[in-house]
Amino acid sequence: MKWKSVRRALTRVLGVLAVLWVLACGALFEAMRQPPETFARFMTRVPAPVAFLLFPFETLWTHARAGTLKAGDPAPDFSLLKQDKSESIQLSALNKQRPVVLVFGSYT
Repeated sequence: MKWKSVRRALTRVLGVLAVLWVLACGALFEAMRQPPETFARFMTRVPAPVAFLLFPFETLWTHARAGTLKAGDPAPDFSLLKQDKSESIQLSALNKQRPVVLVFGSYT
């Protein structure tokens, strides 16, 4: 009889932990879908090892930031400062008659 009650209590505890884990994953996923500033504020309150060790962080991030662009879709319009910071250049203002290649990377 004692083993049944221990087993039942353990099952309840594990069930509650599983529900809390799923809810925490959902909260993390929803935070990842927010703008970077909002997500950064959220992550400052989460201890780093917790987010990366207890939750499928990379998988959630990949799905939350997947976007909807497909190959061949036009790029969303945005603007960037020139390297010398003299002016801002908008993607839509570039020459529309030739393709534009954007290379994002680190050259350091």
